[in-house]
Amino acid sequence: MAMLEVRDLQVYYGMINAIKGISFDVNEGEIIALIGANGAGKTTVLHTVTGLVTPKTGSITFNGVNLLKIPAHQILSLGMAHVPEGRRIFQRLTVYENLKLGAYIMNDKKQVEKNLDYVYTHFPRLKERKNQVAGTLSGGEQQMLAMGRALMSNPKILLMDEPSMGLSPLLVTEIFSIIQEISKEGTTVLLVEQNAKKALSIADRAYVLETGSIVLEGDAKEMMNNDDIKKAYLGE
Repeated sequence: MAMLEVRDLQVYYGMINAIKGISFDVNEGEIIALIGANGAGKTTVLHTVTGLVTPKTGSITFNGVNLLKIPAHQILSLGMAHVPEGRRIFQRLTVYENLKLGAYIMNDKKQVEKNLDYVYTHFPRLKERKNQVAGTLSGGEQQMLAMGRALMSNPKILLMDEPSMGLSPLLVTEIFSIIQEISKEGTTVLLVEQNAKKALSIADRAYVLETGSIVLEGDAKEMMNNDDIKKAYLGE
């Protein structure tokens, strides 16, 4: 059984059929990339998986639990964390306060401190700026903070929405390197990303979404050599 199983998912916004019966799996330990153009439905998929959007039909199972019966605010405690598009950090709180909020479901203070050390190890800049107001951080630092905050809950799977958005090429490389490190240390990753080249370079498998439907799936490295993918998404 896959860690995350999505079957026949249909999502509507009013009369608009945004997600058209898609199915996909994420296995434990994988980095799965979900790529596609703007408006393809990638963010809607993540929002539906994490309970922010209710599907019309279909099923979502995480480690054998039916997520459609779990309120959105309780999904985090099952081991699923979401790094939203646009970061959504708490601008007026400090870096440290933002990180502590990521661990709000945890009662074990020692574990919280352990998680904090883990985040600071991967994002030393956050440690340097722990007392800085989050809204004054650079875009790259805010993305690191959003990722760090999600990691504070010790997730089994990390859902990431457009982590490269608005970042310089150098910072994008750094962020993707950290995603790989996190994966190697045991956190499964579902990555929604418009920078298809970067996403495919670190992913194990990938799904291509077009206007709410999965049109292609397979090994990420093979997709990088697929002529149709190169033309449509890699600018080659």
